Amino acid sequence: MAAAQDVDLEELMADLADPSTENWEQIERQIIKEWSKSGSAAMDLLLQRGQKALEEEDWDTALEHFTALTDHAPDFAEGWNGRATALFQKQLFGPALEDIGRVLALNPDHFGAITGLAVILQQTGQDAEALEVWRHLETVNPHRPELKDAILQLELATEGTAI
Repeated sequence: MAAAQDVDLEELMADLADPSTENWEQIERQIIKEWSKSGSAAMDLLLQRGQKALEEEDWDTALEHFTALTDHAPDFAEGWNGRATALFQKQLFGPALEDIGRVLALNPDHFGAITGLAVILQQTGQDAEALEVWRHLETVNPHRPELKDAILQLELATEGTAI
């Protein structure tokens, strides 16, 4: 019975990476739900409080909760991801990039962190690097609504148009 309830993240990620997958939003939510399980009720509570503060656009409170989470559970990628999001919202791009690096070291397929990396690179004028990251995201999660437009815009900016 328990085996039937186990979630195969590799299978979910493979389904998400398939451009023909129609229920990608449901799969994405299921992956995020799995990623959000720290294995500790106290750490899960810090994550929930940090996420609530993000929803309320209370960046400082979110940063406090996520910093406590990363201090106590440094191997839990979602703590770093939440902290990176709060730092990004405060326009602290350098520290946000550091935290994104931690997320991707722990979870190389973290599509949220990959998206954040691409956005920061694009906003800081690193178009060629941003294009490379968006293209990588396309292999992990080709369904993101902003993906095609970002790639097209950056291709035009970095590669120009053919005559």
